[in-house]
Amino acid sequence: MNPNILLIPILLPVLAGLAVLILPKGLKWLKEGLAVAVAAVALYYAALIFKSGGEGLRLFVPWTSFGINFDLYAYHLPRFILLAAAGFEVLLALYSAAFMHDKWRSREYFAYFLITAGLANGAILANNFMVLLFFWEGLLVTLYGMITLGHKQSHITATKALIISGLADFAMILGIIFLWSVTGTMTMSEVRFLEPTGLAGAAFILMALGAMAKAGAMPFHTWIPDAAIDAPLPFMAYLPAALEKLLGIYLLARISLEFFTIHMNSAMSIFLMTIGAVTIVLAVMMALVQKDYKKLLSFHAISQVGYMILGIGTGVPIGIAGGIFHMLNHAMYKCTLFLTGGAVEKEAGTTELKKLGGLFKLMPITGVAFWIAAFSISGVPPFNGFVSKEMVFHGAFETGHIIFPIAAWIGAIFTFASFLKLGHSTYFGKRSPEAPVQNVKETNWAMIIPMSVIALGCVVFGVFNKLPLKYLIEPVLMKSPTMTEHLTVPAHGAEAVSLAMPAPVEFGFWHHAFAMNWIVGVSMACLVIAFLIHQYGVKKGQGKAYLASEPIHHLPVLNTLYDLAEARVFDLYHWFVNGLVKGGAWAVWKVIDRGIDAVYENLLTFVGNFSIKVLKEYHNGVYANYLSWVVGGFALLVIYLAVLVK
Repeated sequence: MNPNILLIPILLPVLAGLAVLILPKGLKWLKEGLAVAVAAVALYYAALIFKSGGEGLRLFVPWTSFGINFDLYAYHLPRFILLAAAGFEVLLALYSAAFMHDKWRSREYFAYFLITAGLANGAILANNFMVLLFFWEGLLVTLYGMITLGHKQSHITATKALIISGLADFAMILGIIFLWSVTGTMTMSEVRFLEPTGLAGAAFILMALGAMAKAGAMPFHTWIPDAAIDAPLPFMAYLPAALEKLLGIYLLARISLEFFTIHMNSAMSIFLMTIGAVTIVLAVMMALVQKDYKKLLSFHAISQVGYMILGIGTGVPIGIAGGIFHMLNHAMYKCTLFLTGGAVEKEAGTTELKKLGGLFKLMPITGVAFWIAAFSISGVPPFNGFVSKEMVFHGAFETGHIIFPIAAWIGAIFTFASFLKLGHSTYFGKRSPEAPVQNVKETNWAMIIPMSVIALGCVVFGVFNKLPLKYLIEPVLMKSPTMTEHLTVPAHGAEAVSLAMPAPVEFGFWHHAFAMNWIVGVSMACLVIAFLIHQYGVKKGQGKAYLASEPIHHLPVLNTLYDLAEARVFDLYHWFVNGLVKGGAWAVWKVIDRGIDAVYENLLTFVGNFSIKVLKEYHNGVYANYLSWVVGGFALLVIYLAVLVK
């Protein structure tokens, strides 16, 4: 197969996006149709690239000195991520065509949508760090642009997202510089299995921070809940829920499995697992108390990243496979959840939980899609999230640090409790008298098809989990050209299992480590606990499901922490803006601006007044004084010429 085919998924969407910007406004449905058609063509070529097999396709064009070349490489991991991203792009293009039609600045939305798709595909296929950075940083521009499309004040959130993501990207750039200093190459496929110590260790941490920030891990997450309110809803399903999760975890997987060697319970393993566990617990606790459909989903988009990072950080084959599988599963069910939220917003006119209720009988397809995705994200069998979460639980338990599986189980409890609250408030019960729209109907087919297809995938990937694990996930660990003869880790206290061994490791849910049935039992107990918490909360809230989390919200210590969180005390960006930026602005105003004013208003005025006073004293109109000054000046000039000048 001609390697030039790798350019099509990159150039075609970007060129189409630029073309959308110059299309006449009067041509209805042209931009929507173009977005769907281009996304479909990109999916076709992504499928061809995925089927290419072998050692993969590589397009190499010498570019500049210092090892900076235009280099694209599609072996199994990039092929798999490219296919997944292209699949989401075509479904979300169809959904956006219906949701964004005739909306404010919709032409810009579709332009950003297509350019984002091309840039994301370029980042996936990049095999040179400079090429990666070109596409990676280009996504910051479209991220900013898409958020500004929400309403006239959305630029505030867009700026926040740009600054936070930009700082994380700066960390990644610095890490790449360190890695180049250690290896002497900018070619990604030539960087293999470094021990993360010294300068290489610093490179690992900085690059991992950049990847995790793209995925939405803490503490780089605070723009996501704001964007859920301010940005167009399809944006949330497209970037934070799907593409950025795929890109961030994809790069983290390459960093942890290819560029560096991460041993179980090593310092870097603990580093990743700690970030993963903290992200799971803190984000899910914030999600639990939200009373807006979109904002609740946004915090869960953050929390679920923690499971991916935790799984990859275990250094255990089943945990790593679970983390990567959870990346794909999360993109599916979270995308579905945001799409159902968009349908509810479009038809019911609001996403405030207290103004919803009783929508299941009015929007049955949306309701079914929601509950499939909700059960998936909550880890209810037999849906896909159950499989990948159990793999992460097992991997975390095998590390011997019980705190990590406990954190994952706590996340499972409050995830299910959150979605019981969300689903109960929205789809069951009676219609709220505060609802802005009473005559609600099912949304249109262009929005139904994407959510239904992805929801069906949640079922298929759960029931037939062996298929994606064997054909998508296992080759990532077993057949990647840079995964040879390295990364040997103990499995279940038995003999070491090498990820490069000729005999494939079986990652199927029912065929690997799940002989430890008590772990599955604990997970099922977590679901029961979540159900009881919800029932108790609804009872305490006098039957109002949206108040189901209030008993936890108002616990003595948690209540204080929630108040501080709502006041943005834990928001680093808030401190950055109010501390560094506003403090710096105050310092500039007080020291420089006021200082300059003081010089002009006080010092120069004093000097001027004093000079005038002196001149008035001696400039008194007596000609004898003027003559003496002239004679004295002439005498000084003669002395200067005669004595000092040689």
